[in-house]
Parts: sequence; C-alpha cells; structure tokens
Amino acid sequence: MSEPFLAEIRMVGFNFAPRGWAFCDGQILPISQNTALFSLLGTNYGGDGRVNFALPDLRGRAPTHPGGGIQLGQRFGAETHTLTEAEIPNHTHGVRASSEPTDAPIPTGNTWGVTSQPFYGPAAGLAMADGAVGADPDGTGQAHENCQPSLALNFCIALNGLFPSRS
Repeated sequence: MSEPFLAEIRMVGFNFAPRGWAFCDGQILPISQNTALFSLLGTNYGGDGRVNFALPDLRGRAPTHPGGGIQLGQRFGAETHTLTEAEIPNHTHGVRASSEPTDAPIPTGNTWGVTSQPFYGPAAGLAMADGAVGADPDGTGQAHENCQPSLALNFCIALNGLFPSRS
C-alpha cells in the first residue's frame, strides 16, 4: 500500500486503528504535537484552535460532501424523528359497519355493530361520541428510527503521511 496523504480517511473492516492512524471518533489532539495535521483540519471538527483540535467524529454518521449550504465539518441529520401533523399526508379511514349485534369492546379487526353504546354525540353536530374510535397508544408522539440501511465499519484518519499539495 502506498503512503497515505496526511488526514486521509479510510474505512476498515477490523476493530483497531493501524499504526499511524486514529479512529474518526472526535478525539481531541494537541496542536503542538500535530501541527501539520492541524494545518489541514483546523477546528472544522472541534477544539479550541489555540491548544487543541478535534478529529472528525464519524461514529453513527454517514459522510457527505460539503456544498449546497453544507459546510465542511458541519453535523446535521437526526437518528430519530417524531412526525408532526403537517408531515402526515391527508388520508381517510374507511368504516365497516354491520346491522348485526356485537360484543367486541375494541374496533381492531372488527366492524361496527349494533350495541347499547351510542356512536354519535349529541344532536349539536355529527361528531362521534367519545370512545367511538379508540386512540392508538402505540407510537403516539414517539420518535421513529430515521436511519438508512447501513453497515458498521470503522473510519480511520492518517496521522502521518504525505502532505497533500494543492495543485
């Protein structure tokens, strides 16, 4: 393998950073011992820029190219997301009904049937009576996973190597 560029990032399928490399885990390094690496990374990934700087932290993140309003080192996205009413498309729920009596206390998998409980409220409107359609307690207001199909690999950054030229 040829000598890497300083600050080059590679994915590896093993569980350690090779000699001369470090995991891209956001660790803080002293500038005084890593001046060439600091000159390439700066504080794009963290650190105070006087005494230390940070390596990129790719744990649980997918890398992307800067551009379109995204800056180098910018973190964005979320591992989970809670849908708002505005994000849910308009939709309807069909109603199945029967003139036969029913004794099912919940609507799941059943049709509405004749019962002693009223399904509609007072004559003030055509609103359904409280409890005519039960609320679904599963997931109400809860976040869902927001992750693309992925494979976990380690990202490593070269701490030593050729200083990349700009031409």
